[in-house]
Amino acid sequence: MIKKIRKAVIPAAGFGTRFLPQTKAMPKEMLPIVDKPVIQYVVEELVDAGITDIILVTGYHKRTIEDHFDAANLDLIENLRMGGEKKRPLLEQVEYISGMANFVYVRQKGPYGNGTPLLNVRHLIGEDEAFIYTWSDDFILASPSRFKQMITIYNQYGCSILGSVKATKDEDYERYGFAGGKQITDGLIDVDTIIEKPGKAKAPSSLANVSGFIFTPDIFDYLDQALSNLKEGDELYYNDALKLMLADNKRVLASEIKGGKYFDTGNKLEYMKTVVELALEHPDINGEFRKFLKGLKL
Repeated sequence: MIKKIRKAVIPAAGFGTRFLPQTKAMPKEMLPIVDKPVIQYVVEELVDAGITDIILVTGYHKRTIEDHFDAANLDLIENLRMGGEKKRPLLEQVEYISGMANFVYVRQKGPYGNGTPLLNVRHLIGEDEAFIYTWSDDFILASPSRFKQMITIYNQYGCSILGSVKATKDEDYERYGFAGGKQITDGLIDVDTIIEKPGKAKAPSSLANVSGFIFTPDIFDYLDQALSNLKEGDELYYNDALKLMLADNKRVLASEIKGGKYFDTGNKLEYMKTVVELALEHPDINGEFRKFLKGLKL
């Protein structure tokens, strides 16, 4: 019987240099999408998919993230309570945040690269359960959610799953990794190759591996192998471990997230696009904001 997925890992130790000077004192994960930080969208989606334990791999400069998901300070709570019914929705929101899941924080240590946070949490995941590994600065809005879709696939096949979206622009092939292999069904590939930023001409498929993954616990042993193969100055990537898994005939699937919109807030332009698009859907401001945009002389 396949064990239920209940844990997720979010790496959040980067410096966010693309957003300097803003990120000198504020983690990029806390940049607001109107009135909610980017990372909260990711956490809410995980919780909605049944995740109960969320492990954030952070650095010394990410205390703000810990504070955000901690209980609100007493001064703020008292201020909101004194506001009566008018501020009750705000009080409920801040109390809800800390109760969404069990949050665990681990300081990142080891070589640079997106494989290192995984090794840092090995002792918390264990050797007998799969888990979600997802970024803190991008997300997909879909119904059902991407994680629910991926968990459904995992429950059927019991192997590692790469969340994917179809590339729509030529530049996508220069930004993401792409998986190739035998098509099982529409949007589901039995992976036999993974190529990082292949360019459109060399891409093995149109499925870009972005945003979130389900890894079986054997990923850790292959990360150990990848780490032992590192040359001085090299970075440790999870893809290095996945390629070793494929070489050992371990099954990995790439699954297209259906019916969703991918939001990547990892650079200034995409971040601003995300803010504008979600502001147009925000119930508090969408009408006036739409009027403002229409009135701009471009």
